[in-house]
Amino acid sequence: MREYLLTLLVCAAVTYLLTPVARRIATAVGALAPIRDRDVHAIPTPRLGGLAMFAGIAAALLLASRLPRLQTVFGNFTEPRAVLHAGAIVCLLGVVDDRWGLDSLTKLAGQILAAGVMVLEGVQLLWLPVPRFGTLVLGQEAGVLLTVLLVVATINAVNFVDGLDGLAAGVVGIAALAFFAYSYQLAIVHGLSRAAPPMLISASLVGACFGFLPHNFNPARVFMGDCGSMLIGLLLAASTISLIGQLDPGALTGLDLFPALLPLVLPVGVLAVPFVDLLLAIVRRSMAGRSPFAPDKQHLHHRLLEIGHSQTRAVLIMYCWSALLGFGGVAMSMTSGPRPMLLVVGVLALLAVIASTLPRVGTPNRGVRP
Repeated sequence: MREYLLTLLVCAAVTYLLTPVARRIATAVGALAPIRDRDVHAIPTPRLGGLAMFAGIAAALLLASRLPRLQTVFGNFTEPRAVLHAGAIVCLLGVVDDRWGLDSLTKLAGQILAAGVMVLEGVQLLWLPVPRFGTLVLGQEAGVLLTVLLVVATINAVNFVDGLDGLAAGVVGIAALAFFAYSYQLAIVHGLSRAAPPMLISASLVGACFGFLPHNFNPARVFMGDCGSMLIGLLLAASTISLIGQLDPGALTGLDLFPALLPLVLPVGVLAVPFVDLLLAIVRRSMAGRSPFAPDKQHLHHRLLEIGHSQTRAVLIMYCWSALLGFGGVAMSMTSGPRPMLLVVGVLALLAVIASTLPRVGTPNRGVRP
């Protein structure tokens, strides 16, 4: 456990220290976020914060490869190298987009390339546990296709939710922390070595997000840009695939877990906020006859601003949603009977929705800036 925490802290420290450097680079090369109608920032803000996040992740994985216990993860599994290589691809793609701009098809092709690199290095869905029907073993073609779809969907879900200061970094950091908690339960408590790679990826992702967050929280001094949002989306997808798609459900038999519900509750819970936002955006834009990738100002965080929440309060509300759903899923997956926990999570979710729709009376909306 200490080596994982050390990896997390090193990633956070390197990201935190290098973010000002990335900010100066973005300013020097002109990679600035302009003022657009759907944005809430008042002045052009440097992007490329994802460069510091990638440097932190690379430093953390390099350190982990030299630690006594974590050396075995690199020796026995391919995930650390796969996410580093695929992460470099999406980070470079994002840098080009942040500076010069790319069309949606070019970005989609780059995301598919990064997902393909992960597949070639052994990170893909092998089976899907289906409640009441057992385990669905995926063939080579189906496994590759579903893996690429999951990676691309997660990258774009995180990209879509990256609309307020500190929102994407906080939501993904919370989701990664939930994955880390469950992976720890499997790897350390129950001794399942297959859970070690997602635990390492999640620890690095938590460090990158929380190390970047002090620079990005409202008022943000730097944005992560597409190079950051696509990077953390890719790592979040990689941890999901490594944990859910490659951990043999039969290994959970006899543990104090709820294996039938686990494969569905855990990823849905920790990824609920960005994926709900993504699905609503696709439906909304398709019904309006627009491209699903066409930007608008009707995301969940925009709606929170419209009903009177300040930008900071809207971000904190979405943090609460993410924590509730993510850690609620983890809690339910660790119980032999999930119904009481499901009831508690449902009540808390209802209270969170009520609180979200009732901003303080008389509080001016400071989230939307002129």
